Amino acid sequence: MPVYRYKAMTEHGVIVMNTIEESNKYLAIKKLQRNNLIPITVDKTLQRTKAKRQVRKNTQNIEEILKNVDTTDLLANRQKRNTTYFERIYHSISKTERITSRDIIIFTQNFYLLKKANFNNIHALNTIIENTENFSLRGILEDVLAGVEAGENMYTTMEYYDDVFPYLYINMIKVGELSGDLTLALEQALKYLEQTDSINRTLRGILIPNILQFVLLLVMLIAGTLIALPAIQDLYDQFGSTVELPAISRWFSKVVDWFLLYWYIPTGIIGIAVMTFIWYINTPKGKYNWHYFKYKMPVFGQLIFAIDFSRVTRAMLLNLNNGMRIQDALEIGRNVTKNLVLLSVIESAINNIFIGESWIEPFERSGLPSSMITEMLKIGMDTDLAAMMEKLVEYMEIDINVLLDKTIKVLPQIVYAIVGAVLIFFVLVVLVPCIQVYMGGWLIDAYLR
Repeated sequence: MPVYRYKAMTEHGVIVMNTIEESNKYLAIKKLQRNNLIPITVDKTLQRTKAKRQVRKNTQNIEEILKNVDTTDLLANRQKRNTTYFERIYHSISKTERITSRDIIIFTQNFYLLKKANFNNIHALNTIIENTENFSLRGILEDVLAGVEAGENMYTTMEYYDDVFPYLYINMIKVGELSGDLTLALEQALKYLEQTDSINRTLRGILIPNILQFVLLLVMLIAGTLIALPAIQDLYDQFGSTVELPAISRWFSKVVDWFLLYWYIPTGIIGIAVMTFIWYINTPKGKYNWHYFKYKMPVFGQLIFAIDFSRVTRAMLLNLNNGMRIQDALEIGRNVTKNLVLLSVIESAINNIFIGESWIEPFERSGLPSSMITEMLKIGMDTDLAAMMEKLVEYMEIDINVLLDKTIKVLPQIVYAIVGAVLIFFVLVVLVPCIQVYMGGWLIDAYLR
């Protein structure tokens, strides 16, 4: 049985640490709570309970036999096999091995393929665990398997590992298990993971090189202002030239000197602004406004809403195909988003169903979906909603790809414009004075004086 090392707090505020044996992490936490302990951390360890060694009758100890036999090499190999030092090092390293998004994608892909081959959950998880090289992920999957064997849903155990499995991923699995079509839910979860990974890699490829260029230009700008400009001005003064640095160079030099002298003022202002912003978006109203801004922000807003709404429609379609009512499909479908604006619209749609009004009206009133989407939903209500939702999902996929291509084209232009503006400023502040020195006009001025 797995062993868990825990840190917990008693009802008197005393921190205690110990180990506990349970079939999975969820049951271990429940056991601690039943014993009036508040769990702080519960981590799976590599400890195993050592069974008592039983001496069989009419059987000699192998070490006694080896003492009377000239098998030096065999003894050395046996002692080597009994050495667990390197195994402990390997297990220690493996235990802290980081679980990447690629690991989760491979697990989901394998699980989806096994489910398509009509494997049950226990058989599929057992097969995947045996072929999982990442020791950390393997331990988590063993917990998930133990939960399934105990009669729980997979998502119940996954919720305790929300630092490994994304929030939306867990809820997609939840939708699949509750609707009875886990295979389709896994397919959607796999698309979500691959799409997210692809977008992240694309954005990193665009942003990281340009951010590095931006930082390098800022460093060169400040270094040039602090080192090159004073050196040039001293050179003018030594030769008695009346030529001065450009006005923009003198102004920026004063700005840098002021920042160095009173650095705590802008730092304090920025710190207070950041803390105020973080406090505000953690208030109910602030969080709602921040989520609304995400849907309305330039460049990314339409894409973010399209992805969120596409997930909701997919979840609804999954449940409608399994015979659920619209309100039940909306109830389960809202689990795949955590944007408060979209959640409030879905809540209004559910309330409208209860009072006998159109559930599409809140979406239309919010102004977030396009008129094409709302019209397709209205037509679906008059004909076959499930069939129309399938067409809507296909339309949303095309729309997301178009918006993604547009974002990828616009984003580099914005980044290049910012980097370009900093580069032009660097040329005016630092390079122009350096060019003036190289051209030597200041020497003629000094000579004439």
